[in-house]
Amino acid sequence: MFKKLYMPVFVLLMSVVLVLSGCNTKKEPKEALASAATNALKMESYVSNNQIKILNLTVDESTAEENAQVGAVLSMLKDAEINISQVYQKDPMQTEATLEVKLSGDMAMTFTIPFVMTKEKVYVKIPSIPLLPMPESIVNKFLVLDMKELAEKNGEEFNPDMFDTEKTQKLSAELSAAVLGEYDSAKYFKNVEAKDVQLPEGFKEKQIVQFFITNDNVKEAITILVNNALPKVLDILGKEEYRSMLQITTEDIEEMKKDLKEGDQAELGKALDELKNYLTINQFTVNTAIDNKNYLSYSEVNADVAINDPESNANVKLSFQVKSTVSKINEKAEFKIGIPTDTITMDELEAEMGGLGY
Repeated sequence: MFKKLYMPVFVLLMSVVLVLSGCNTKKEPKEALASAATNALKMESYVSNNQIKILNLTVDESTAEENAQVGAVLSMLKDAEINISQVYQKDPMQTEATLEVKLSGDMAMTFTIPFVMTKEKVYVKIPSIPLLPMPESIVNKFLVLDMKELAEKNGEEFNPDMFDTEKTQKLSAELSAAVLGEYDSAKYFKNVEAKDVQLPEGFKEKQIVQFFITNDNVKEAITILVNNALPKVLDILGKEEYRSMLQITTEDIEEMKKDLKEGDQAELGKALDELKNYLTINQFTVNTAIDNKNYLSYSEVNADVAINDPESNANVKLSFQVKSTVSKINEKAEFKIGIPTDTITMDELEAEMGGLGY
């Protein structure tokens, strides 16, 4: 029974992270978040920095010993860190970003992958990764992916909406309003002081709002997500403009609605009642700072949970932190890479890799 709760719990936590991270008189907390999320549609350019840190990830030793591979993966992921820096401009559409992954344990390594995206093309710099040896002739070149050309090769029609950042921002705002609207302000939101949040140096906040889930409200939070928020989310995704962008059909939406409607409420209720025996939320908070121009310029997620599943005898402890900062909003975008010229096509890459026996 408990295994069926993994996905609802995960969806709830990730929904909150995605919604609140994407999104001088203090407003009511939920209203303030909704207003600032809508204001994000006015961003023509910005710089963002995101950091994900796994602070702790442990599994009961007997469980890890049963699968040596699981133990190796856990060792590598513990203290892992992912950093994503990005420069974006809306017109002409151009994004420049760098993904940095730091792994620890016996296979400690750090690798960085810069990439550039325009309206029709994606450029990915080919990194040097110890576990994946590459021919020196292609390392540090940019693999260029012409999305229109790739679609035609696959007999498909190129969908420019997939790269329409304005439409993506609009979708994010609608989803934010739909999800936040279902949660009671007094039970899930509150204003917090700057001293209680790790704000970036020099940050000038107008208001800081915290969304929180505890052991006392997690059952209700999941119930609201499943019964109230998800149906509205599906209605939004079912709009023609978003179906086209996400490449999903009306039939897909209807099938998801059917599955959601036919879910066994009695079984869900029983499983949620049992949840308190298995899940301990030491902390789950999302702090979102609204700057003096009413933009969601900083957010941090702090999570510390423990799961004890008697069916598998697994005891899992997980704590992580996610930080996101948005700055230089509507200032002239400064790109360090620009549009890459030292490029290699997919056909050329496959030919080079073929020489290594891949």
